[in-house]
Amino acid sequence: MASKTLYFPNPRHLNQLYAGRAENLSYAEQALETKLTTREEWLKVEGSDAAIGRVEKLFEFLNQARAQGVAVHTPDFHRFVDLMAQGEDEQLAELFAAPLVITTQRKSIVPKTLGQKLYLQSLQHCPVVFGVGPAGTGKTYLAVAHAVSALLRNEVEKIILTRPAVEAGEALGFLPGDLREKILPYLRPLYDAMADMLSGDDVTKLTERGIIEIAPLAYMRGRTLSRAYVILDEAQNTTSEQMMMFLTRLGEGSRMIITGDTTQVDLPRSKGSGLLEVERILQGIEGIAFHQFSGADVVRHPIVQRIIAAYDRYKNPMNAETGSRV
Repeated sequence: MASKTLYFPNPRHLNQLYAGRAENLSYAEQALETKLTTREEWLKVEGSDAAIGRVEKLFEFLNQARAQGVAVHTPDFHRFVDLMAQGEDEQLAELFAAPLVITTQRKSIVPKTLGQKLYLQSLQHCPVVFGVGPAGTGKTYLAVAHAVSALLRNEVEKIILTRPAVEAGEALGFLPGDLREKILPYLRPLYDAMADMLSGDDVTKLTERGIIEIAPLAYMRGRTLSRAYVILDEAQNTTSEQMMMFLTRLGEGSRMIITGDTTQVDLPRSKGSGLLEVERILQGIEGIAFHQFSGADVVRHPIVQRIIAAYDRYKNPMNAETGSRV
C-alpha cells in the first residue's frame, strides 16, 4: 500500500473542501478504495497508486471549486466523489476549466454541475433556451439569476416571470381572496428565487415600477415583449396553443427562457403538453437551444436523485431491464 500526504496552506480551506464532516471522508474512502487521515493542514492518502491519484484529483477539483466561489456542501462532495469513482474526472475538469459566475446584488452564483454550466452557456449565447428536467436541477433558479444579472448590467429593461396557473388538484375558485391572492401560490417559487438575489426593498420597488413583472401566462396574450428577459416556468403545463402564443411574443432585444419538467404535467388528459411537442417542432432552428437536465444535475439532498431514479424505473421498466441510468 502506497501513501501520499497532500498539504494545504490554510487548515480552514482543507476543512471547507469536505464540508467539515468526517463522515464525508469515510464516504470518499469507501467509494475510492482508500484510507484518509487529516490533521490541521494536511491530508494523508493511503491506497493503490490509482486510488491515490483519484483522491489527489478530487481535492484539486474541490479546491478549484472553492476558489471559484462554490461553497462545498455534503451533497456536492458526494457528487464529486461519485464522478471520480465512475471515472468521470473529465466532466469535473471541464466544469472548472473556465470560471462561469453570475453576479447579482446579493450573491455570486456558480454552476454546481456540468449540466448547469452547459445550460448557463446556452443562456449566454441563445435568445431562446429550453431547460427541461426534474425538480431540483436549478433550471428556474439559474434562469432567474441570469435575468437579474442581465438587468443589473442594463442588457434588458425589464424582467417578466410567468407561469401557467394550472389547478393541480385544487380549484382556484374555492381559494380565498381576490385574483392576485388566488394566483400568488403559483408564482411564489419565482418570488423566492428573486428574493435570493435582490433585497426585498428592491424587489418591491422594481415590481411597483413595472421593471419586474410576475404574472400568469394568460396575461401575455396580445403583447410584444421588447428589451425584456422573459422566463416561462412550469412550461409542461402549457397547451400547444399557449406555447405558440408565448414564443411569438418575443420582441426586439429580448430573451426567453422556458423551463419545465415533462414528468409533472398537471393538464387534463384531453390536452397535450406544449413543452412535450415543442422540441419536435423547433429542433434545429438557429438561435434556439434545448438543454436536457438529468437526475445527476439535482442539487438538493442526495436522496432526491435516488427518488427520481426510482420513479424513472417504475414508469419506464425497459430502462431498468437494459440497465439504463438516469
